[in-house]
Amino acid sequence: MEGDPGQVASPAAVAARKKKNKKPPRRYWEGEPEPANSPNTQNPRRMNERPPKKLPRPHSKLGVSGKEDPFPGPVAVPRERLKKFQRGIKEKLGPSSNRRLKRHLASQEEKAESAAKQAARMELLLLEEPGFLEGDEGEETCAIAQADIAEAVDLAAGAKHFELRLNQFGPYRLDYTRNGRHLLLGGRRGHVAALDWHTKALMCEINVMESITDLRWLHTETMFAVAQRKWVYVYDNQGVELHCLKRLHGVQRMEFLPYHFLLATASETGFLQYLDVSVGKEVATICTKGGRLGVMAQNPSNAIVHLGHSNGTVTLWSPNVKEPLARMLCHRAAVRAVAVDPSGTYMATSGVDRKLHLFDLRVFRRLHSLLLPTAAGHLDFSQRGLLGAACQEVVQVYKDVAAGPPSKPYLCHSLPRPTHGLRFCPFEDVLGVGHGEGFASLLVPGAGEPNFDALESNPFRSKKQRQEWEVKALLEKVPFELISLNPGQLGAVDAISMEQQRKERMERLGFDPSAKEKFCPRRRMKGRDSAGSRLRRKKKVVDEERRAAIRKSVAAKTAPAGKVCAQRPEEEKKALRGPLPQLDCGGPALDRFRN
Repeated sequence: MEGDPGQVASPAAVAARKKKNKKPPRRYWEGEPEPANSPNTQNPRRMNERPPKKLPRPHSKLGVSGKEDPFPGPVAVPRERLKKFQRGIKEKLGPSSNRRLKRHLASQEEKAESAAKQAARMELLLLEEPGFLEGDEGEETCAIAQADIAEAVDLAAGAKHFELRLNQFGPYRLDYTRNGRHLLLGGRRGHVAALDWHTKALMCEINVMESITDLRWLHTETMFAVAQRKWVYVYDNQGVELHCLKRLHGVQRMEFLPYHFLLATASETGFLQYLDVSVGKEVATICTKGGRLGVMAQNPSNAIVHLGHSNGTVTLWSPNVKEPLARMLCHRAAVRAVAVDPSGTYMATSGVDRKLHLFDLRVFRRLHSLLLPTAAGHLDFSQRGLLGAACQEVVQVYKDVAAGPPSKPYLCHSLPRPTHGLRFCPFEDVLGVGHGEGFASLLVPGAGEPNFDALESNPFRSKKQRQEWEVKALLEKVPFELISLNPGQLGAVDAISMEQQRKERMERLGFDPSAKEKFCPRRRMKGRDSAGSRLRRKKKVVDEERRAAIRKSVAAKTAPAGKVCAQRPEEEKKALRGPLPQLDCGGPALDRFRN
């Protein structure tokens, strides 16, 4: 029987009991079951009701190993190291500034500070370290020959010292690309050659059959400009002529501004011209009134062009202003060469008087002078602050010129013929010198920056990377209107007045949108409107406005200096009538009639 514990149940009975106790499956429209002790047992929860939010777990201070970090947070960066990567000063806005503008500037400042901290932390990962040449005890570095330096360094660095014997079309001028990979040579008698000087691979070699005064690479190594006898020509890296710029006539010196895509030229007639190579448009032509312009340099930090004149002055120019931004009397004789260091802080000048002056451009003051054996015809600063001076057949390199006048040069090298061009190669310890017999590549330890930014100037970039960089550079081109003597003003907030905004809007639109419209009488109902009635009403309004203007002008004339008060019409009437005469009534009974 079923109730007998000693009796074993049959399989059929066990299956029937399981089927009886089995609950039917719950369908999706029935919802989830709730416990019996829930207060909402009678009202089951709907399917679309969201579960309660989970509270965030407290941040665990335990590390991967399970131990507590004794130094939580990011690593602190020293101020001295952080100052190296900071750019500009934080902008402080007044209480009346726009809230949206304040939030935007605060976000920009936070991003700049975060980038500076990250760059300071990553400085430890840089592979190369700068270094200078050190002589033995009692040995001067200027007495070390180039052959000894090339023998002491490794094979890759030693291969960078070479000489090209080109005595047929010289003397030669030269120029390096921004990444320091390609070299451009130009002889005065028409010989032009472009090559990858790392691998000594020749890109092109042509003869323009005209005299050459100067030549420059443009924004990439695929184009370069050559100033020939009459005009300026633009060639590609295969030697094919692309453009003939006939507006640039009689050019003596050229400088290319990479961030503005401007080719600045100085002519023998005293004109300074700017050409935008991205659109082929001449943006500025300035008559300097300084005679023949044969000395030219650019400030890499603010794109200001420095011109040297025969009266010993150096002028600073911007394409936005027709007059020089500054004029400095540097020498008592003609200026032979001008150079500006990459930071834009110091300027070196040399003159016919055989003196080398160093100026501080922040205060336009001369720091110290140096007497050279002969007048230096060419000057150039390296990325690490070394100054190269070409004195006829002798090339001298000076170290720490900003600290004080050096007693002896850092390096010295003699050439077979007088120099005609002098350039430091970017990111390399190399000084390129063009002379009457060809070209010489000299090793100058400590001249170049050892670490380069691959997104800015990559010597090892591929063709695809160069194309992408060119597109990005064109999109980020800086307008020439922003070239100024103090580039720090560009990040400042210009809080102009409402009156100035109204004037600028009037000039832009051609009329004053906030001006009061002329009075136009409203048409009245039929029978009450006529031309004479409208004319009388219009004349009445005009007379009232004229009267108010007269009152205002009279009040301005009669008011004391520095104080103009607008009087009410009743006060004006009393002022015009004047005070009432005082009556002698003889008794207090008639005192009330005095006023």
